[in-house]
Amino acid sequence: MQVTRLEASGLRRFDHVALAPEKGLNLITGDNGAGKTSLLEALHLMAYGRSFRGRVRDGLVRTQAEALEVFVEWHEAAHSRVRRAGLRHTGQTWTGRLDGENVSQLGDLCAALAVVSFEPGSHALVTGGGEPRRRFMDWGLFHVEQGHEGGFLHLWRRYARALKQRNALLKAGMGGAQLDAWDHELAEAGEPLTDHRQRYLDALQRDLATVVDELAPSLGSATLIFQSGWRRHELALADALLLARDRDRVAGYTTVGPHRADWRIEYTNVAQRETLSRGQAKLTALSCLLAQAEDFARRRGEWPIIALDDLASELDRYHQRRILERLLASGAQVFITGTEKPTGLEEARVSHALFHVEHGEVTRLSDV
Repeated sequence: MQVTRLEASGLRRFDHVALAPEKGLNLITGDNGAGKTSLLEALHLMAYGRSFRGRVRDGLVRTQAEALEVFVEWHEAAHSRVRRAGLRHTGQTWTGRLDGENVSQLGDLCAALAVVSFEPGSHALVTGGGEPRRRFMDWGLFHVEQGHEGGFLHLWRRYARALKQRNALLKAGMGGAQLDAWDHELAEAGEPLTDHRQRYLDALQRDLATVVDELAPSLGSATLIFQSGWRRHELALADALLLARDRDRVAGYTTVGPHRADWRIEYTNVAQRETLSRGQAKLTALSCLLAQAEDFARRRGEWPIIALDDLASELDRYHQRRILERLLASGAQVFITGTEKPTGLEEARVSHALFHVEHGEVTRLSDV
């Protein structure tokens, strides 16, 4: 995929900003607080429905602006077509258009543009709670197994609706036949949904092993361990929901199921209970994201957009160079932000488009 046009209005420090990026590497420089990261946030918003810094209402909309508006135009080489998407978000409500048509589901809009982002908070993929790891699995599945009735997106929506209904009954203290019906629906959607997740992580294993061997060989071989959200090796989901019913009624919500799924990484050279250092966690998170991008490229026939925020502060020059060489050899379009040119970029000696952000404006400088 290649973004050819990015525009945003009401985005943090920007009243209006436009960017016409090039193929390959695009470097965006500027002082701290100038708004470099906001440009990557706009791309991330279109691909995920949220910023990697959090929810839209948490400061993404410019002060005194009614809403944030983002427009992205990109080319899909695999299908030889140009696509266009627009999103208007107030922080509470949104409207969207994709290829000239109104979009009723935010997931449909987000599934169109594929962006893999690595930023200062990405280590939470390894060290944080289960939510970012579920989003990681679901991002890949939204993009590679969508569209048909048995596909992941259909199952995910079906499960989410049933979970909402079951939780409402539990909170109201109701049970009996109504809970039986929603238990059945959760199980009918949740079991195949979990199969999708398990297969997806299994498929990532090979790519992850290759990336880890290149970026963090001292950690040893990496293995992804999937956790379904209930004792699946012992119980069917329907039985697990029934056994947890009394506990769920006390808690007022559903305590077992795919919405509690998780995964972890085990390394042969790291003791199972040993905590990774911050640097190791960063490299692990980056390895997972790159493995996901590799998997996407193999299944879809083209690379997703790669966004690397503040690369120089997150990785040393050796790892910067290795990452850049790997990505540029793939043909991916890459966006990097920094206060100055990363040292790894100098060592990699690759040509790139250069943009500078200052005073709410983006200026295209001479290519390097």
